[in-house]
Amino acid sequence: MAEKQSILLTTSRRPTKDMRTFCRDLSHTFPNIVRINRGKLSLDGLAEKALEYHAKKIIIVDRWKRGSGKIRFFHLNSDGLRVVPPIIYLRGLKFRRNFRENMPKGRRIRSIAVALSCEDNKVETEKLERTLSGFFEIPLFSINEAVKRGYDAVMQISQEIVNRIKITFRLLPEQVEIGPRIIVSHLVWESTHEG
Repeated sequence: MAEKQSILLTTSRRPTKDMRTFCRDLSHTFPNIVRINRGKLSLDGLAEKALEYHAKKIIIVDRWKRGSGKIRFFHLNSDGLRVVPPIIYLRGLKFRRNFRENMPKGRRIRSIAVALSCEDNKVETEKLERTLSGFFEIPLFSINEAVKRGYDAVMQISQEIVNRIKITFRLLPEQVEIGPRIIVSHLVWESTHEG
């Protein structure tokens, strides 16, 4: 197995069909994600599984109330898993299949960047851009710069209305949305550990 560092992606123990679809979409969007079925693995078990894949980071898509769920990020260190803020609570999702006509058949995403926000006074949007750029270890560029440098896609974070963040993915150079589309309910930046 290659030594390239990966990010392990999984769900809570009893995932819904939508959670599985969302994880599959993310694994097709980020080149360095390895998606696994969690089964009965505990957090410690996930940490061990991450080591098998040479992954230092884990993403867990969880259930949350009756809504679409939440996304939690973790770093793996010598003490086990450490939560990386924010926890992203989801209000809604639109899957890649909803944008099928925008993604040419057989085309793969091999490189992705975070698109710099053009919005003014959007502190939380900019903070999320920087955080996700750091976690996924992908650069933060303007869309034009990402096109110029030959990136296949960008993750774009925007704030459409007060306290409503949208995360979209766009194919380059076409700049068409390919999904998934993530509508954020809210972000929790305090680093607390939740089961």
